[in-house]
Amino acid sequence: MRKIFKKSAYVTALVLVFTVVISCEKDFTDIGSSIISNTKFSTSSFLVDVVVENSPITEVATGNIILDPGLYLLGVHSTSEYEKIEASIISQIAISASLQVIDDANVYDSDTTVVTTIDTVFLRLPYQATLNEDGDAYELDSIIGDTSKAFNLNIYETSTYLNTLNPANPSTFNTYNTNNVFDKTGSELNTEVNFQFIPKATDTAIVIRRWLSNNAISSKDTITYNTSTASTVPLPFAVVPLKEDKIKELFLDKYESAEFDSQDAFNNYFRGVILEATGDEGSLISFNFNGTVRPSIEVYYTNSVVTGGIVIDTIYKNDSFPLLGITTSNYKMEDKIYPVNDEVILQGAAGSEATVNIFGADTDANGIADKIEELRAKNLLINDASLTFYINQSSDTTAVPYQLFLFKSDENTNPSYSHIQDIYTEGTSLFGGYLERDDEDKVEKYTFRITDYISQILSGETDYSPTLRLKVANSTDMQAVTDTVYANYNWNPKAVTLFNHSASDKKVELKISYTEEKN
Repeated sequence: MRKIFKKSAYVTALVLVFTVVISCEKDFTDIGSSIISNTKFSTSSFLVDVVVENSPITEVATGNIILDPGLYLLGVHSTSEYEKIEASIISQIAISASLQVIDDANVYDSDTTVVTTIDTVFLRLPYQATLNEDGDAYELDSIIGDTSKAFNLNIYETSTYLNTLNPANPSTFNTYNTNNVFDKTGSELNTEVNFQFIPKATDTAIVIRRWLSNNAISSKDTITYNTSTASTVPLPFAVVPLKEDKIKELFLDKYESAEFDSQDAFNNYFRGVILEATGDEGSLISFNFNGTVRPSIEVYYTNSVVTGGIVIDTIYKNDSFPLLGITTSNYKMEDKIYPVNDEVILQGAAGSEATVNIFGADTDANGIADKIEELRAKNLLINDASLTFYINQSSDTTAVPYQLFLFKSDENTNPSYSHIQDIYTEGTSLFGGYLERDDEDKVEKYTFRITDYISQILSGETDYSPTLRLKVANSTDMQAVTDTVYANYNWNPKAVTLFNHSASDKKVELKISYTEEKN
């Protein structure tokens, strides 16, 4: 009868004994060597050949309804080595209750008129930014690409109704993917067609000119935004001027109509905006839609109270319409075919993932890979299993992701994506996938610790060994995992070139450290 060695209580007790001595050591192989050091057991390690291949993708879920990423990409990033991406944002608009151009509290005589003048209307997009070392100014972050060059930005009203529930099956939530089509209605809402968008950390204020009914300037207001009441440093934000007459027609003129009776009524009337980025150069910016200062449409206007042709009073007003509700992304990416060589390409958004086949083929068609059967026959106790991917340092490394993510993929199961055991048995930090650098501080590799996963397979506890998938990680990938189901979202556009199994040097490496009983 074949014997299978698993982690026993005996071994666990010895681990506790030696913890004080070896707690500073990070290599679990050394731990295994210290534990089993008698005449009955021997410890060693070996490498398993792993096959890694490119797996381009055309769409990915963007979240918001079931999972709200909060972060959305806008802009253009183009590089010769990876797919060009044009990232756009589609979002509903939130309204306040009881909006009025002229407040009920202001009661005037019959010979008095109120003339409303739009001062300015603009789209506000607060940047993600970090205070510098001196704490007196912000520096922009979460941007890749060439910030010295502009991309084209146009803003449209969409006629596509954004629905929380699936229209085909209202008992389930809706999902939006990055290649969904959102119809436009009317022309651009921005005053300058193909607005030239360049992110700048110095854009921290806007001057609002308040106009009277006779086209005279009444006053000038300098508007800034802060992340808290304690902060004295203004947050950088982009301003995209919008058509004043069009926003007055769509919004202010409808304030006291049925279209503004409720948020649902408004969502059916004005279904949202499309922020569409196009071009061949520029930068790609991540905007936080859940920040203290939210993206919004800002409307500033002045009510001039006129009696006998004379302005007797001026009332300055500002109505803010946050981009809030259902928000999703659209990624337009070029169709790039990568050569079959010693590399694999990983690119976030709707770019490219990779498939990882650890144990190879099942030539006898018994449902178990031949390599698994070979290793099971050795009666091994797995101490450690690490999967390492090396970076091609001669490739474009200007936007290398800080972390990669590894998960199980099987189109024949439901759900088709699931977590590897180690992420919830050992925790996200031990699971790994973080960017590591070499002695020269160059980006070098990513390593995953998949000891429990390999142990279960080689012990015979499970025969389920599907293809794994490797991708650029998102913030939600590494959150505390409470379920085996994995939801594959992607809004991280970074890219990296890795060596695969065909590389002569630094090829992908699965190292298994083990203990076995001596004969």
